[in-house]
Amino acid sequence: MKNLKVNLGIAMLVFTSFTAVSCKNQNEEDNVDHSEMNHDNMNGSSDMMEERSQTSEDMSGSENQDSQTARIVSDYLELKDALVADNTEDAAKAGEDLVTSFEGFDMSEYEEGQQQELTEIIEDAKEHAEHITMSDMAHQREHFDILSVDMVDLLEITGSPGTLYQQFCPMYNDNKGAIWLSTSEEIRNPYFGQSMLTCGKVQKEI
Repeated sequence: MKNLKVNLGIAMLVFTSFTAVSCKNQNEEDNVDHSEMNHDNMNGSSDMMEERSQTSEDMSGSENQDSQTARIVSDYLELKDALVADNTEDAAKAGEDLVTSFEGFDMSEYEEGQQQELTEIIEDAKEHAEHITMSDMAHQREHFDILSVDMVDLLEITGSPGTLYQQFCPMYNDNKGAIWLSTSEEIRNPYFGQSMLTCGKVQKEI
């Protein structure tokens, strides 16, 4: 009977020891799994942060391009409105602002081929804007005619910062016609001003 009790005691001790070792090993495995999961999560978070950073840079570049184009379009529209109002001084001032915007245009974010096209367009447009700063109304409108074509070419590369309407006057320039851009479909003719304010039509939306 005494031997039986001893044997049972030994068996219980062995079982307890085995259980303790098993629990310890399981805890170690759990720790390893959690460590690996945390490592994987950290790598995933790092990749996501890097992707978000790259996306922010791309958006920043896009916003910069839109901002530059928006300034040029705004100055152009100021010039157009001055011609509609037959105001030579305001047209000259808008021409000066337009020259400054053209000079400050950064092309570095565009592809090489686009940079070459933009350089040619902007140089020509700037020249006509400069003439507008020092001309009478009739000559301002002549230069505005060619400047408007340059603006359309520019926007084909940069994109428009907002909805614009390309409008057309069939009677200007000895009935050869001329285009201009506006934010409204309503016709306000910059080539004849108040004398023929509503002469023209919308050609297309940009």
